[in-house]
Amino acid sequence: MIEKLEMFIALAREQHFGRAAEACGVTQPSLSAAIKQLEDQLGVMLVWRGSRFQGLTPEGQRVLEWARQIVGDARTMREEMRTAKQGLSGNLRLAVIPTALTMVSDLTTQFSRRHPNVRFTVRSSTSAEILALLENLQVDAGISYLDNEPLGRVSTVPLYDERYCVVLRADDPLAAQGELRWSDLGDLPLCLLTPDMQNRRIINLHMAEAGVSAAPKVEASSVIVLISHVLAGGWATVLPLKAAEIFLAGGDLVALPLTAPDAHHAVGLIAPYREPHTPVLAALMQQAHTIAEKRPGTVA
Repeated sequence: MIEKLEMFIALAREQHFGRAAEACGVTQPSLSAAIKQLEDQLGVMLVWRGSRFQGLTPEGQRVLEWARQIVGDARTMREEMRTAKQGLSGNLRLAVIPTALTMVSDLTTQFSRRHPNVRFTVRSSTSAEILALLENLQVDAGISYLDNEPLGRVSTVPLYDERYCVVLRADDPLAAQGELRWSDLGDLPLCLLTPDMQNRRIINLHMAEAGVSAAPKVEASSVIVLISHVLAGGWATVLPLKAAEIFLAGGDLVALPLTAPDAHHAVGLIAPYREPHTPVLAALMQQAHTIAEKRPGTVA
């Protein structure tokens, strides 16, 4: 039953029998047969069928909720038994918003010192993607915004407050100013993250509140791309100070705080709303609490 539910989750996620079969490492006929067997066992039709996948039936949508819960609980049980026998081990999958990627090492390095048999896989994702990845059991936890857009049913550990700055070349005429206002951004040649990023939506909001609009000449899904343009000269970008700090050490760039308003948004660890968590995830959340308690400016 668990294996069939995992295939059903994959089908709902991929919305394509072939891609779902590939994701599960089985042939398409095997996956189709498993879904049909699941339907026979439950006595309901789960998938609208035609020449291709046409979506889940209302019963299928409800079964999907149960499937995620059951498969998640089964994985937690297996992890707990493995931990009882071997101690904390395995692979922890993290999805992280691009502007928080530079702080991931704070979490993973300290955790690894305590639990050397745990490996990490870190992927960069938008905040919306992180929620979908958690829901579909594709990652174990995420680092994302906590207070700007609805999160749904997740467990959270606040890590820090994200505050914003303009990043410029050190030889830019504006670099000598101590700070800039959000309204000043309307006159700058900006390169910003793409609109699907929550960071960009936050920037758009605060610029609109200041009476200017965001019209960047370069948009990218990578902070590295933005910084490379600023280094090339003639560009400016807006980043959280935490994300910018790693690029300031060489002295080629400066970061000017943005004021009016002095905006800030909470970033933290998010995990599926499930009790108990796997032992590894519970340990990660405890590590996040420890980091948050020691970090100045952490959200209470």
